[in-house]
Amino acid sequence: MAKREITPPPLQGPTAKEKKYDRQLRLWAASGQEALENAHVLLLNSGPGVVGVEILKNLILPGVGSFTIVDEADVAEEDLGINFFLTDDSLGRSRAGETCKYLMELNADVKGHPLQHSIQQFLLNPKVLEKYSLILFIAPSDHCPNKINTVSNYCAERGIPLFYIHSLGLYSHFSVQLPDSFPIIDTHPDPASTQDLRLLQPWPELKDFMQSKTQNLDSLSDHEHGHVPYLLLLLRFLEDWKQSHNGDPPANYKDKKEFKSFIASRARTNNPEGGEENFDEAAAAVLKSLNKPSLPSGLREIFNDASSNLLANGKVSNSLPRILSKLRNTELNARNQQTPNFWLITQAIKEFHTKHDALPLPGALPDMKAQSKDYIQLQNIYKAKARQDIDEVTATVRRLESETPTPPPHPIDRKEIEAFCKGAAFVKLIRGNPLLTSNRNHNSAPRLAFLYQGLKDEDSLLPIYIAFLAHDAMLQDDTVPDAEQDNDDEITLRSLQQQTRSIISNLAAATKKDADADANARLHADMASRVDPVLEEFVRAAGAELHNISALTGGMVAQEVIKVVTKQYVPMDNTCVFDGIASKSACFRV
Repeated sequence: MAKREITPPPLQGPTAKEKKYDRQLRLWAASGQEALENAHVLLLNSGPGVVGVEILKNLILPGVGSFTIVDEADVAEEDLGINFFLTDDSLGRSRAGETCKYLMELNADVKGHPLQHSIQQFLLNPKVLEKYSLILFIAPSDHCPNKINTVSNYCAERGIPLFYIHSLGLYSHFSVQLPDSFPIIDTHPDPASTQDLRLLQPWPELKDFMQSKTQNLDSLSDHEHGHVPYLLLLLRFLEDWKQSHNGDPPANYKDKKEFKSFIASRARTNNPEGGEENFDEAAAAVLKSLNKPSLPSGLREIFNDASSNLLANGKVSNSLPRILSKLRNTELNARNQQTPNFWLITQAIKEFHTKHDALPLPGALPDMKAQSKDYIQLQNIYKAKARQDIDEVTATVRRLESETPTPPPHPIDRKEIEAFCKGAAFVKLIRGNPLLTSNRNHNSAPRLAFLYQGLKDEDSLLPIYIAFLAHDAMLQDDTVPDAEQDNDDEITLRSLQQQTRSIISNLAAATKKDADADANARLHADMASRVDPVLEEFVRAAGAELHNISALTGGMVAQEVIKVVTKQYVPMDNTCVFDGIASKSACFRV
């Protein structure tokens, strides 16, 4: 009786969600999409409110989980010309409710919540902010100008990311306040820069495979000779080189150039191709691949961080429970144990590096000329070594967890450890700064000095940032008349110029450098003159937003929000301005 064949099950196609979000999943994968869908974004809206709605539009389309709009305004005639998420029927109704209704039409998977409250009323109890993953604060907040500091202080304490955004006339600005320690593990570096082949530190399995494929190299057929993977050629010729160089690999450019010539001389040229591609690949890889692994400066800084050094020589210090307890008690880390996990994994990788003088092997291989079976076997050797390194780091993490008097509620997920190991060389730790607002009194002398030096550059866009600080200061100064409401452009401009000169004087004081008074006066006048055109545009705009400027700014802010929410790619740190007249933007850390 003939053996009955079993029909294999049909291949499962992509899900509806995978089809819907196909392109963005290629950017931030399922883990990033999950983080986005779990996020709840709060928009504290004021002024014309267009830029805030444009930000939400660009978050709703890729599938942010939910959003809340706090906006006390009713829809007025002037809103209809600049806000594309309002209709004639919206007149007189809650602007928060109407924009929320039309925004939700963009994506049925997203939930929106409108609240028609003033920001001041909403923030009577700052704890109302606890449930939000990220906050967008839109300036100017005329009726509660000091509330940005309230929100900033609360977000700093709780580790909640905060964005502060202006859009006024042809200029815009946004600043990002991140938690004090904001790690980005999946930074998406250039794939070419992530290759770690470990040719100067080969392990036994790689050596054995090299010997099996190259021990009779000269007697191989042309086909086999031309398909030996270039990694194995480099390992083989390195051994030959070391025998005549006291056991040392090529150490400098001269040695490597000579080594390249040696490799080229071993290629066969009496073939139809006149050469061998795998030998060309080997020679081309000499300069890039024959370098001793070095610790990237960013990772060295993380290793040397006080938080990382809380665990020394495998023993938990007395201060670790207090620090981890503080980290875990924040609202952010109640939702996501990223920060304490980050430091525990960092310590484990630090111990691995101390022991092996190398980071865990990523395990990825570049393309190369080779027979399929050889390339697959080489891949398996690298992947096995990468898994072995991950196992060792994971074991260290488990030991550290057991030694911590206040361990995490659940063991750190192996996937998190694996992601850290694979991208360890490119991990980025951003140190968040509190927002630099016009009336905040804190120790910010270095930041003020940076602004002062930047204003000396005639090509800098810092005058736009100074102009927005002056605009906020004018609204917060109770002694200034309601100039914009009175339509007195001259009074408004003089008030803005007065605030600008006061800011420049404060910046100068922060430099703590004595100079000729007349020279300083001329310098400050020159700085102020570069801010004046921006102030004049503010007066001309009279508090209005231009939709095209707000739409562009909304796209830029949404991009940074997604980086922060997904903890992928490296977010801007920490201030960006846009000049709609010159079509220029600039980012700087203040």
